[in-house]
Amino acid sequence: MKTEDIKHLFEQFEAAASDLEGVECWSAREMQILLGYSKWENFEKVIQKAKDSCKNAGEELSDHFPDVRKTIPMPKGAEKEIDDILLTRYASYLIAQNGDSRKEEIAFAQNYFAVQTRRAEIIEQRLLEFDRVKAREKLSQTERHLSGILYERGIDSQGFAIIRSKGDQALFRLNTHTLKRKMGVPDNRPVADFLPTISIKAKDLAAEMTGLNVQSKDLKGHSKIEREHIDNNLAVRDMLTKRGIVPENLPAAEDVKKLQRKLSADEKKLLKGKKQGG
Repeated sequence: MKTEDIKHLFEQFEAAASDLEGVECWSAREMQILLGYSKWENFEKVIQKAKDSCKNAGEELSDHFPDVRKTIPMPKGAEKEIDDILLTRYASYLIAQNGDSRKEEIAFAQNYFAVQTRRAEIIEQRLLEFDRVKAREKLSQTERHLSGILYERGIDSQGFAIIRSKGDQALFRLNTHTLKRKMGVPDNRPVADFLPTISIKAKDLAAEMTGLNVQSKDLKGHSKIEREHIDNNLAVRDMLTKRGIVPENLPAAEDVKKLQRKLSADEKKLLKGKKQGG
């Protein structure tokens, strides 16, 4: 997400915030628009999921989702009252968590409501960290799926590890041991946990391509599948290098496990602050 997009969303969410007896809150009707839902009926389903999460956490719905009425303008100067809900920061966070984080507005909201310090720069940094954690999770899912596809074709876990390593060597022009040493990655940790986001996504794309082609070409046997995975990683590398990005020359990033703990700690602070406020 671009910096200007983040600042624009930040300004929109800030402008929509109001204060009710010292408590930050947002109108659900306005939140619907901010999160990109065209129909209130669809957004109500997300609100209900958030309410369920709130109840499961042992919280009173009335403390975080109080029902109100809202007056809206109609044609020819008329007005109409409609149902609305006031949302606390915690309620808004739960709603965002139940949305699709692939949508920029939802990803922004998940991070905006999770941090207590309302500064666009902090939210931008958290979004970058959030994107990297999500990319790493996606890579794990893709590799699990690919492992399952290969298992059906007689490739066991050891064989899959060899194929994956060969793919990395094609992408980075270095074997796994050398790459780990260059990036300062501990021997007992996956190199993907220390790769920058673009390298994680590059590995993910190559693995997705291999899974698709193994099935569509009905490839069988270790050598054919290994060749396919190497070729896909070489293709991804070629695309990157043509744009001036050399994967093995990118600096190592922060341990993704630490980022996961950091993001989780932010969420716990939100919950703790909410309880203290209540």
